[in-house]
Amino acid sequence: MGLVESIMNFSEGRRSEVVHAIRDAITAVAGVQLLDVQSDADHNRTVISFAGEAEAVGEAAFQATRTAQGLINLDEHRGEHPRIGATDVVPFVPLGQTSMKQCVALARNVGKRIGDELGIAVYLYEEAATRPERQNLADVRKGEYEAWRKAVGVAAAREPDFGPAVATPAGATVVGARQPLIAYNIYLNTTDVEIAKKIAKSIRYLGGGLRYVKALGLLVDGRAQISMNLVNFRGTPIHRVQELVRAEAMRYGVTISEGEVIGLVPQDALFDAAEHYLQLNHFRRDQVLEAKLAAPSGDNWLPNNTLQAFAAGTPTPGGGSAAALAGALAGSLGQMVANLTVSRKKYAAVKPIIAAALERVSEATTNLGKLALADSAAFNAISVARKLPDDQADREQQMAAAMLHACEIPLQVAQQAANLFADLQLLATQGNVNARTDAQVGGYLAYAAVNGACLNVLVNLGDLSDSQQRDEFSAKVATLRKQAEQGLQQLVTL
Repeated sequence: MGLVESIMNFSEGRRSEVVHAIRDAITAVAGVQLLDVQSDADHNRTVISFAGEAEAVGEAAFQATRTAQGLINLDEHRGEHPRIGATDVVPFVPLGQTSMKQCVALARNVGKRIGDELGIAVYLYEEAATRPERQNLADVRKGEYEAWRKAVGVAAAREPDFGPAVATPAGATVVGARQPLIAYNIYLNTTDVEIAKKIAKSIRYLGGGLRYVKALGLLVDGRAQISMNLVNFRGTPIHRVQELVRAEAMRYGVTISEGEVIGLVPQDALFDAAEHYLQLNHFRRDQVLEAKLAAPSGDNWLPNNTLQAFAAGTPTPGGGSAAALAGALAGSLGQMVANLTVSRKKYAAVKPIIAAALERVSEATTNLGKLALADSAAFNAISVARKLPDDQADREQQMAAAMLHACEIPLQVAQQAANLFADLQLLATQGNVNARTDAQVGGYLAYAAVNGACLNVLVNLGDLSDSQQRDEFSAKVATLRKQAEQGLQQLVTL
């Protein structure tokens, strides 16, 4: 499976420590990129968006649901937004070449795991729904947690797709697959929530309004708000919604005071609105300056976002990830030398061995790139484990597993980087002579990667309770450091 986004909704928007714990549970999973976190105190709701490979996103969704289950009690929760569970909604959205069918399979797998392992009632919705009456989220959530708690286990219509038909303080979780949507709110210059409710009814599809619009009228922070989900911004563009709300508001003598986007929005939706309001009939998307600057070119290859991530003053990414990145750069230089060799007739005699070396360093480069992410995830996993309640039965077990993993990841980095020396030496001696120094620079980077990663292993050893494990890690570190020392010495004295 390919790339997937999840935009999870949690019934908590006031306790920052709970939101942080859920966020950390997500970022602790290797291969997941956190995109956005937005909390609303009036709604008492948080939306967390993240993306990555399908398997990693599914794991992150499960871990976040488990964390929320222990920290959010629906019996005590109050907020403006409709909700049925602590982890209220878990949508999976296909990105790139990922198909909706793949997201449906992911939703059902994750939903089953939540039901089986966490004992939470799960309902499938949208494209993943197993019953027509459950496609619409509002129908699944009708009556909210309070009505569901009374009906589950009694009414056949409330039989969950996965998990027990039993009410717990974590409520139920709705899991599904859908296309990208825009969570868009419009505030009116009135405190009369009844006006917002009337407008919401007139613009939503079920009320005879726009095809791809779901809307509610709410009172938020003393202001009337129309809270909307635009489930297909191409079928019903955001500016069309805006103008219909404006026209309906005029009936009641009120106007729009402001709008807000919750979570992320596709840039095409904003471009469409700009074209409409500015009457740009011949506008091209490549006329956007920032888009032009972001496009890759021979003179614009430096990954500024990577540098900014390391400089941000946050615990991750840190030295362990930097060590892995150094190893990946070493492998990339090896690839460069190999590619400059196999493409030249002059080196036809050595093409088979260089091609084999290219395959090995390419695989190592990919692995080291993944380990750079895994190192940050390993650190975050420790943070999540430390925040578990002291009386949680498996707290010590989770802490021990997290510390062991935090030693294993940098050790893998050191091993992968140390293995590069043999191929770098081959490339320096048999490859394109004009690129010899590039292979040698790769050796210095590999040396830094090995020693940086080993340092991180040693730092974490003190937290391992198993003395045999500590001795085994220490011995492997000594071996890898010696291998790197010898490899660099042989490479730079050619």
